[in-house]
Amino acid sequence: MKKRFLFVCLLFLSSLAITAQRGIKMAYIDMDYILKNVPEYQEASQQLEARVQKWRSEIQKKMQNVEDMKQDLSNERALLTKELIEEREEEIAYEEQAILEYQEEKFGPQGAFIVQKRQLVQPVQDQIFNAVQEIGEKRQYDFIFENSADALLLFSAKRHDISDQVLNIIQRSSRKLDLEDRRKQKEEEENSKIEEPYKSVEQAAEDKEEAAERDAIRQAKEDEREQMLNERQQRRDSIRAARQKEFEERRAKLLEARERRRDSLEKLRNQKNNTTPPGR
Repeated sequence: MKKRFLFVCLLFLSSLAITAQRGIKMAYIDMDYILKNVPEYQEASQQLEARVQKWRSEIQKKMQNVEDMKQDLSNERALLTKELIEEREEEIAYEEQAILEYQEEKFGPQGAFIVQKRQLVQPVQDQIFNAVQEIGEKRQYDFIFENSADALLLFSAKRHDISDQVLNIIQRSSRKLDLEDRRKQKEEEENSKIEEPYKSVEQAAEDKEEAAERDAIRQAKEDEREQMLNERQQRRDSIRAARQKEFEERRAKLLEARERRRDSLEKLRNQKNNTTPPGR
């Protein structure tokens, strides 16, 4: 962060001499303010937050289950043999490892949270960048900062805040795209109503044959793509099925070992009750 601060200072000082005659023109944007006022971003953020809460709830349940297993082992350790204790500890270690893998899958550097958040923010960041470029070139700004800790913008007058201008450009672009889509749709509807010009029998036959060839080529490409997607899906399903089978086998072994431990524990308890001398 210090290096970034020094770089910004050097950039500022080097530009000061060049722009001294006409004065330096600067502005900044408030990224949080812009994101809060983009409905698509807010809706996607809420969906992502719901997924995050679900993942955290699942992790919490798994961790509580492990804690219960540890407490049960602590309470029953005196009644268990060394082999049974080792089996219980192995099962606990397996469950703890499964939790770590799940946390890495959801919240790791390449996890679902980071990936989905990047997919969520990137389109909005692109719109903001384009809007900033447009404003900077049109109004001849020398510097436009982002008002955040990374930019080390410790003070700025409100008159330099161009966040609303950036937001207006984004909203205007969105409305423009909507209008363009509606215009194209209207043109397509109008074109579909226009009657085709008269064609001779020969020309109509040729056009029909060309259309059939285009349809055949397009269908062949679609079939090829569909086959490729099916093959990919089959490979994924095969890998997933193999992993699921391995998991089920390990789970079955753990359940079987747990059942044996319960039987052994019950036998030990019965033996202890049978060897206890009757009360006077």
